[in-house]
Amino acid sequence: MIEIERKFLVKSDAFLNDYSCCNRIIQGYLSSSPERTVRVRIKGNKGYLTIKGKSSDSGLSRFEWEKEIVLEEAEQLLTLCERGVIDKTRYEVIVGTHLYEIDVFTSENDGLIIAELELTSEDEVFEKPEWLGNEVTNDNRYYNSYLSKHPFKTW
Repeated sequence: MIEIERKFLVKSDAFLNDYSCCNRIIQGYLSSSPERTVRVRIKGNKGYLTIKGKSSDSGLSRFEWEKEIVLEEAEQLLTLCERGVIDKTRYEVIVGTHLYEIDVFTSENDGLIIAELELTSEDEVFEKPEWLGNEVTNDNRYYNSYLSKHPFKTW
């Protein structure tokens, strides 16, 4: 499956007035190579294993495969991950016909808030809420795999 995604910084907490749900996410990387990342994630009380391919030149799309795994297995796999676990709370906000996932990072990435939006095509039109800031889709520093090794607090 090809994932088409755009990322934006968030310039205010106004999205908190409109979110439908939120979950704490803890994730680590078994491999953080740009050619193929292998991620272990715990979201709420569920575990996931995700493999992502290299991003396109535009940074908008890449192959993604994800499978739900048993929570205990995800917890065990997290102990094998590379240094730097990501800890964040994800808020879901519907704007128009699109779902924005807003990640509020904690721990070593405290202070960083990123909104992600999945699209069906690279040129799909979408509504931009007032709390949406600058686009960082093609800036590798905002990839979670990068943040796990180079936390936002060190920038």
